[in-house]
Amino acid sequence: MTDDVGTIVLGVLAAGLCAALGWLARTSLWKRRLRRKQAFLGLPDNSESLLVVNRDPATAEPAVHRFDVFALLELSALIKDCGAHVQVVTQDAAHQGFGERTEFCVGGPGSNRRMVAHMAAMLPGVRVNVDPEPGPDRGAFQIGPDRYRMEPGVTEYVLLARLTAGERREARPVFLFCGQRAITNQAATRYLAQHHERLARKHGANSFVLLLKVINSQAYGPDVVELVGDVTKQARTPLAAPAARATHRAE
Repeated sequence: MTDDVGTIVLGVLAAGLCAALGWLARTSLWKRRLRRKQAFLGLPDNSESLLVVNRDPATAEPAVHRFDVFALLELSALIKDCGAHVQVVTQDAAHQGFGERTEFCVGGPGSNRRMVAHMAAMLPGVRVNVDPEPGPDRGAFQIGPDRYRMEPGVTEYVLLARLTAGERREARPVFLFCGQRAITNQAATRYLAQHHERLARKHGANSFVLLLKVINSQAYGPDVVELVGDVTKQARTPLAAPAARATHRAE
């Protein structure tokens, strides 16, 4: 009987030890993943961040498009997961430099003055057609020699960029979500939320500019997104004199 009791006690102790070791391993893995996420997003514990919201160009009154609201919710969840704090400001009220705290800037240059400033300073190789008049080039992106036209609801493009100012290691990044329509802004924020681990492994703390294609948003919303490519070099190289350009449309 004594031997049986001893065996049971040893079994309980072994099970408890295994459970404790498993918990410690899972906790250590979770902490490492959190630290990588915080480093990539520039959001250490209790740090401050900035969400710059655009305005809905379809309304005369200051308003935010509902898809841009959804984009802000996606970003807010990321920030909360990192244990950071966020301040939300409108695109015409963000009067400060960049690099002191992480910034998430949502909306194309037609609806976000802050995006205009960031693109002029850090993406000289990108032009966005903000002409309100209907036409095949309305909302089109020019990135280097290539032009990307949208077909609303069928094929639309959005830039997802992580940029840092200068070479300071402590500088916080600026994330840009520059889409041809509001739904593409949400698609880019969702892409970041879903793929931040892969992006962190590939790019680390370096700057990058990705061109994403949102496919059939009229049916699938912001969920079906295709990576067109890494356009960092083209986007950060000033545009040359006008020349023949390749135009990309839905196939």
